Amino acid sequence: MTFWRVRCCRRRNCPIGIITSSTGDADWFSSAEIWIELGLAISGFWVFTIHVLSAENPFIDPKIFLDRNFATGLVFIFIIGVILLASLALLPPMLSTIFGYPTITTGVVMAPRGVGTMISMLVVGRIMHRIDARLLVMIGLGLTAQSLYTMSGFSPQMDNWLTLTSGVIQGLGLGLVFVPLSTIAFATLDVRFRTDATALFSLVRNIGSSIGISIVSVMLVRNTQINHAELSAHINPFNPNLWAASPAAAGGDPAALSQIDGLVNQQSLMISYINDFQLMMVVTLVAFPLVFLLRKPQKASAAAPAAHID
Repeated sequence: MTFWRVRCCRRRNCPIGIITSSTGDADWFSSAEIWIELGLAISGFWVFTIHVLSAENPFIDPKIFLDRNFATGLVFIFIIGVILLASLALLPPMLSTIFGYPTITTGVVMAPRGVGTMISMLVVGRIMHRIDARLLVMIGLGLTAQSLYTMSGFSPQMDNWLTLTSGVIQGLGLGLVFVPLSTIAFATLDVRFRTDATALFSLVRNIGSSIGISIVSVMLVRNTQINHAELSAHINPFNPNLWAASPAAAGGDPAALSQIDGLVNQQSLMISYINDFQLMMVVTLVAFPLVFLLRKPQKASAAAPAAHID
């Protein structure tokens, strides 16, 4: 019975992972492969749902979702998964492609983000018994949204100061969200459900990360093409701004036009990154009302599991 439980869960999650990792190359639902994988995911989810609702000893007890804190926590951790790894997937190629940073410099510039997360997770563990965990989650979401707003102001002419400061702020925000959220999500949950709940908590975060990376990657490619088409429409001999900026390009010189095309490509890509950062900021702001669905636990839980962040 345990074997079939695991098979049902894997049949549901494996196609989801394949879909989210291959949609950029397969062009989403224009590909028959994506439709097949979606069908497998839906069938696996259907079998899993029927099993959970009808089995005498289900793989996951459906009563676990009746806990409001835990159910809300799953939505929160899904959003955190989207923001956490999606931003990590965007920044290194942006720094190397647009700013020309080598690999080591890219790592050094992004390192303060991890330092910020470490500091906030250490501090929040010491102040949680004095401050409402829901307030800490709201502060963390606010810091994360602020960092994404700062990132939406990136430009090819900036130095690395904005990247460093926004990374530290985002790290502080994610740390302030993750630890209190993990605590409050399990605080009101029955002890007998906590083992399954911990696994489900990590699973939802991983699915959110996969979906988030897939969405921002596809949007990056498509927005780059759209932005390039819109910007290049202004590169014509009838545009007085082009004559002022590059008379040779306006006159049809191939070398000058090639240089202008490089600038258009750079600007198109930069605008696409900004669009992704703005999308993640909106997702973060949309999560704010969920805080009010969380209930303050009456007393600290002695056996709350220690969730980890990858």
